[in-house]
Amino acid sequence: MNAASPPPAAPHPAEPRPERYRSALARHFAATRPAFLAVTLVACLIGLASAHADGITIDAWTALPTLLAALAAHAGGNVINDYHDAVSGADDANRGRLFPFTGGSRFIQNGILGARHTARFGYSLLAAVIPAGLWLATQAGPGLVLVGAAGLVLGWAYSAPPLQLVHRGCGELVITACWLLVVVGADYVQRGAFAMLPVAAGLSYALLVANLLFINQFPDHDGDAAAGKRTLVVRLGPQVAKWGYLLIAITAYAWLIAMITAHQLPQKAAAAALTVAISFPAARDLLEYAATPAELAPAIRRTIAATLVHGLLLAAALALF
Repeated sequence: MNAASPPPAAPHPAEPRPERYRSALARHFAATRPAFLAVTLVACLIGLASAHADGITIDAWTALPTLLAALAAHAGGNVINDYHDAVSGADDANRGRLFPFTGGSRFIQNGILGARHTARFGYSLLAAVIPAGLWLATQAGPGLVLVGAAGLVLGWAYSAPPLQLVHRGCGELVITACWLLVVVGADYVQRGAFAMLPVAAGLSYALLVANLLFINQFPDHDGDAAAGKRTLVVRLGPQVAKWGYLLIAITAYAWLIAMITAHQLPQKAAAAALTVAISFPAARDLLEYAATPAELAPAIRRTIAATLVHGLLLAAALALF
């Protein structure tokens, strides 16, 4: 932990407490932040639907392990990020957090799991993905090894030294790449080859996932800055960075429309563009409250809703194609 970090703020009443978890299984499951794993579930659905749209018969015996491996990788990334934010002092210094959206799981800070135990748990989850991925590669093809290796390296490098890509202002790029890889990987397991369709379908969704990370950095700004965690919001400052949300959202929807216009996606996929009615009000709120991030909880909820609904509509459009 950074020696210069101030003592942690008192826990919010909604934050987890040791007495809430009567079993080790419940503690460890909750430490993965399971509610946020929904973005990976939806990414897998988009990948499976893109394979289906090209006439591939979905194999449930490989689809289920694909989903479980992707969820384990995301869970491991969440836990590892909690550990490294505790070591750096970012979560301890975070007094403006909006739990449960920002500021980490608080499991280390509130004495539910020790820091070293958290690290072992997170890296164990990532390690568990490797044999599953290798088995899936024997069923689908060696290209899956490249996808899985890239995802695991990015998941580790996001917050772990020496790369700590989120500290270098690259967090949004990493998140976009990771969730696009989930879509491509889920498609590859079924198809046995790389294709353009999962990229066409997955990029707009991955960008909206990145926007969720981006808006969460505003409440965390002061704590991140105090700990030397130079996220994009810290580097640019809230008043400049606030325009980034709108830029990312416009890029996501522009990509979707471009892919439909180029006949890379079916016309039904245009339904996913309707979520602009959720994304843009969230952008408006961020433009108004960037300097007062305590007011951003509704905008964060809208961002979550826009992301998940966008992905589900994309998956449905491809499944019905």
